[in-house]
Amino acid sequence: MEEKYILSLDIGTTTIRSYIYNSRAEVVGKAVDQVKLEYPSHGFVEINPDQLWTSIVEVVKKSWQDAGLSAGQMTALGISTQRSTFITWSRSTGKPFHHFITWKDMRADKLVKQWNDSFIFKLFKAGAYTLYLLLRSKRFKAGSSLKFMNTQTTVRLSWALQNIAALKDAAHKGDAVFGTLDTWLLYKLTAGKLHVTDASSASATGFFDPFTLQWAGWCTSLFRIPVDSLPAVVDTAGDHFTHTDKSVWGHEIPIRCCMADQTASIWGSCCFNVGDVKLTMGTGTFFNINTGTSPHCSVAGLYPLIGWRLGDEVQYVAEGAINDTATVIKWAQNLGLFDKPEDTAAIANSVPDSDGVCFIPAFSGLGPPYNDGTAASGFIGMKPTTTRAHLVRATLESLAFRTRQLHACAVAETNYQFHTISLDGGVSNNDFIAQLIADLTGLRAERPPHVEMSSLGCAHIVGLHLGIWKSRDELKANRKLGRVFKPRPHVRKAYEATFARWEEAVTRLCGWYTDNKPQTSAVTDSSSNSVTPQNSFKLSTELPKKPKRFSK
Repeated sequence: MEEKYILSLDIGTTTIRSYIYNSRAEVVGKAVDQVKLEYPSHGFVEINPDQLWTSIVEVVKKSWQDAGLSAGQMTALGISTQRSTFITWSRSTGKPFHHFITWKDMRADKLVKQWNDSFIFKLFKAGAYTLYLLLRSKRFKAGSSLKFMNTQTTVRLSWALQNIAALKDAAHKGDAVFGTLDTWLLYKLTAGKLHVTDASSASATGFFDPFTLQWAGWCTSLFRIPVDSLPAVVDTAGDHFTHTDKSVWGHEIPIRCCMADQTASIWGSCCFNVGDVKLTMGTGTFFNINTGTSPHCSVAGLYPLIGWRLGDEVQYVAEGAINDTATVIKWAQNLGLFDKPEDTAAIANSVPDSDGVCFIPAFSGLGPPYNDGTAASGFIGMKPTTTRAHLVRATLESLAFRTRQLHACAVAETNYQFHTISLDGGVSNNDFIAQLIADLTGLRAERPPHVEMSSLGCAHIVGLHLGIWKSRDELKANRKLGRVFKPRPHVRKAYEATFARWEEAVTRLCGWYTDNKPQTSAVTDSSSNSVTPQNSFKLSTELPKKPKRFSK
């Protein structure tokens, strides 16, 4: 039988990966490149689309060279991308109006606060709650507790429509096209033939209704987002993605899936059953629960998302997110606390505790259960006895503490019995963090030999579609484990006082970035040693006086 090769392209926040898998899900070739993040102004986090496109094309070529294969030998292509990072371009010329505005961008922070505090939005939520009391619909219950966040696309797109003159003018003329990174990539790969997104990526924008599976009309109207600029929402996998244009790599390659990176990692970890949990620790941390055929309705901040849509099958997940994980490790490295990230576990274990030092990882605010975009990062409790090892331990502990909080939200809001958590992402390679997560959550933490599950997840769903693998049970049977971390009850008990003290420290830094406080939070460019302050910019962030649609 002729060997089949699946090209898996994963574009994360900081890394581009191209992996080639054979029919046994073995990696036969790979290449990696860095995504260059740009910080043109305080709080702005962008990606140059031309530079990104060049990197994508080249990294795929390098993976073929590594495998000793060519474009013509690829059976199919699967794509996974970071979510909520978006761009707009001209329908007539294809030229972008601006760089990618990433999910870590904080330029619309003031606008987010204005909307969450606005009378219009409070009235909307009150109406949703009234409808929930009358109809007992989960959709209206979710609407009653809705809160806009910087990580969603909604308010950042509204900011762009207000502040980028060329885009504003094109939107009025009907010439503006919107897309998250996956949409733009499909557009480029097919030489402009496709303007689509899949359901998993659409649901992460914040203005796609997971209950009705449509762009939310109330939201597009409220934020004056032109509906005709939005991509069609399609299934996560299938033949509808057509193929790459011959001009890209010299040979047409069938595209058989395109999905959000967290969906891809769910598939890579084989979390197909209701109640399965996976924890991705990359640039950020993403705690995902498979909730089956029903969207989750949250009050603490677990967000209902579409995991995937395949024909009549719509699978949902509930997600809690920590915006800063690998960014925290990189920042600490740039600060000089250690030379290499792989040394941190040994450094942390070189001391019995953090000597009372607490670190709050909130460079991009805090998600559930705080949902506070104004929180600040910082060390609290340093003393003359504090050493570098104590600071490193406190930093690693903070990431495990935040994961414990996400797990606590999941336990409080769902009726699932959690026993195991599947780890992936680069930071999960840290044994200190992985073991502490198992200890604090009481869950068996499973880590694969290779932790890049988004790439493997693409291969899984493409291979299943092509018939290389016959069922999801076969994928689960082939799943490989590298190391298992079993919870230690005595460690959890010993940490109770430390964890309580850390939670008290978090409350001290919540609400730090208000109008009457100094604006000095920072994000770190992973490609350099530069640190860019956030939240100190002054641009137009006024609410529209009258919500209305754009017209041609």
